[in-house]
Amino acid sequence: MQFRILIAFLLTSLFCEAQYSFSGYINPDEWQNTVYLSIVEDYRKMSGVYSEQIIAKTTADETGFFEFKGNMLDAENRIYRIHVDKCSETQQDLNHFNGHCSDSEELLFIAKNTDTLNLPFSFGNQVFCKIESSNPKANAFLKIDSLKNDMRFAYGAVRSEANRKLNNKKWFKALQSYGEALNEPIAELSIYAYLSDRSSDLHSYYVEDLQNNTYYDNLKTRLENAYPNATYTVQYRNELAADRYMLASSSGNAVATNWNIYLYFILALSFLLNAFLLYRNWKQKQSKTEDLKAKLSKQEQVVLEHLLKDKTNKDIAEALYLSVSTVKSHTNNIYKKLNVQSRDDVKSLFIK
Repeated sequence: MQFRILIAFLLTSLFCEAQYSFSGYINPDEWQNTVYLSIVEDYRKMSGVYSEQIIAKTTADETGFFEFKGNMLDAENRIYRIHVDKCSETQQDLNHFNGHCSDSEELLFIAKNTDTLNLPFSFGNQVFCKIESSNPKANAFLKIDSLKNDMRFAYGAVRSEANRKLNNKKWFKALQSYGEALNEPIAELSIYAYLSDRSSDLHSYYVEDLQNNTYYDNLKTRLENAYPNATYTVQYRNELAADRYMLASSSGNAVATNWNIYLYFILALSFLLNAFLLYRNWKQKQSKTEDLKAKLSKQEQVVLEHLLKDKTNKDIAEALYLSVSTVKSHTNNIYKKLNVQSRDDVKSLFIK
């Protein structure tokens, strides 16, 4: 009997050790007393209120104390969120549209199934500003938020385009380096999501950085080593491949565009060259024709025009009111001066 009691005690102890406990305080005069616990499996949805992420909810007592505990969380570190809001149950569907809720307060943290986490009131009874946890990685997101606040202060010191550009370059590298120094790749994903957000001013630096910085491959390696089966790793791997594919496609389109410009330039140059050659040949022909006609008298030039129209001697005589013999005489003179033997030879000189 005593042996059975000992075994039951040991099993109970093991079960208790495997449980998580997340507790804290809210101000019941400011917030609804319902507190929500969510698991974040999509790092693009770290901030916000998403009903599909909620895994538990509890009710704070009259002092504002709440606690989540159990044995259902993952054995590895994952990203969790605790949030409260000012919405009634009937208002939530409207106010939480697309994950946005202006009347909410949230806290992101890293935890696993065996962790304890306490969220005491901070200065002025502010909630979710301090974390006390058995997991040293728990407060990584608070540290990142603190750095982002420093960044916002730097941007606001001088409100100019020049200052914004300088700070973009500086803080892009500072955030990236800080994330790597945390030595927690799923916390780094918060920074990666921020830097690679297409709506952010920093996105242009991300696109440029992605082309020549090994940081992104190193982050993928860290994720695959630490969290080979986590959704974060699969999501990051797919996003990285997609961004690089789009970058390669853009570069390919740019190269194709440049080649098209060169081709159009060559075609235009060829057209202009051909037009010039045709014009030059025409001018040379015109010059040669004028030189040949200059050898003839004015009357012979008139007869020449009729010869080129295939008119007979009789037709030419009637048109010019000359005798046929005179026309023959002019024709013979034309042959001699142009050094030809027949009308066909004459036409070959002037008609091509």
